[in-house]
Formats: sequence, C-alpha cells, structure tokens
Amino acid sequence: MLFIYWLEDHATHAKRVQHILARMQERQDVLCTSTFTLAELLTGAYRRAATELADRIRAAFESSEIEMIPFGVETAEHYALIRGRFGFSPPDAIHLACAAQAKADLFLTNDQSLIGKGIPGIQFIAGMDTELF
Repeated sequence: MLFIYWLEDHATHAKRVQHILARMQERQDVLCTSTFTLAELLTGAYRRAATELADRIRAAFESSEIEMIPFGVETAEHYALIRGRFGFSPPDAIHLACAAQAKADLFLTNDQSLIGKGIPGIQFIAGMDTELF
C-alpha cells in the first residue's frame, strides 16, 4: 500500500513513492484515499505499540495534501457491485469503491491482481512502477 510505504519509509518502496508524490505535487494532482486506509494504518501502528508512527499517520491524514473519501451509501453501492462482479476481498473492494466514488483517474497499487482491471468509475488501475510518473 502506497501510504504504508510512504509513512513507514519502507526500505524497498519508499524512494519510488516519494518520486510519485513529488510528481503529483508538480502536476497538481489530488491524492485521495478512504477513511478505511487511515483505519488500517492506525491499526498497524497500534498493533506494534508505535505511538510516534500513529501520530505521524494522523498528521499526514489531517493535512490538506490528502483528500479523504468517506464510505457512505453511494460508496456502498460501488462496493457491492465490485464484490458481486469481481469477487475482490472486502478490503480491496472498499479501496476500489472509494476510488470509484471519487471518480479517480488513477488507482495506484502494488497488488498485481488488481492492475489493469476495469472497474466502473476508475479510469486506470496501474502498478507503482507505471511510467506515468
């Protein structure tokens, strides 16, 4: 997950994520994710009793750099369609449903099983190694 790699300074992927984020800022792209992402990241930090990491996560998500997508009634419709049609896991379907609700141009993932899938409401699903950045 892009956010884990970024906020935990992942040894293998952090440099690529920093490059993507810098290019997004240059292009004035909007970085968005769901409130579910915040919950998942905080869960990992709490599981490891990493208070400083939890504080960093909260601060990042409170900044104006990230647009938070809530999981509401319309998003639930996207979720049901994605789960019903494609059979993705509940967490993947939540992330995709939120992106579809936001009419995301690009959904970045490191999950090879999602790359290239045609999800209504999302223009492109690409890997982090995409040449778009």
